[in-house]
Amino acid sequence: MQLRKTIDRILANFLVIIMAVMVLNVLWQVASRFLLGSPSSFTDELARYLMIWIGILGAAYVSGRNMHVAIDVLPNRLSKTTQKHLKLIVRILIILFCLGAMVIGGARLVYITHILDQNSPALQVPLSVVYLVIPISGLLIIYYKISDILKN
Repeated sequence: MQLRKTIDRILANFLVIIMAVMVLNVLWQVASRFLLGSPSSFTDELARYLMIWIGILGAAYVSGRNMHVAIDVLPNRLSKTTQKHLKLIVRILIILFCLGAMVIGGARLVYITHILDQNSPALQVPLSVVYLVIPISGLLIIYYKISDILKN
């Protein structure tokens, strides 16, 4: 449980930092465009990549906190034992999806963009670094769901 709390705290702080950088970036974008009359060339791309990271890492954080959106009409009508079995099945399906789509698929995407040496147009950041958030987030969600299974 201590490891999970540490990961939660690190992830939450990282998300706050990303959001703060994104706010400052967008403020600079608006200021440079309207006050200075010369829009900054990198701010649009940086905001886009930060939004991707916030969205995907935020999904992992919310999954770890079990605050994700859920339709609970059916589970509430079931017995406690059946609810427990249903939660186990859902967690296993989430683990399988994250393993296949996010970890394996995301790792392949990172590998391909790294091998092709693709860089972003304005920032010249390797796109493999931008896409690295996908397998990282997938591993975090898998960790959280396995932790939830072991806890119950």
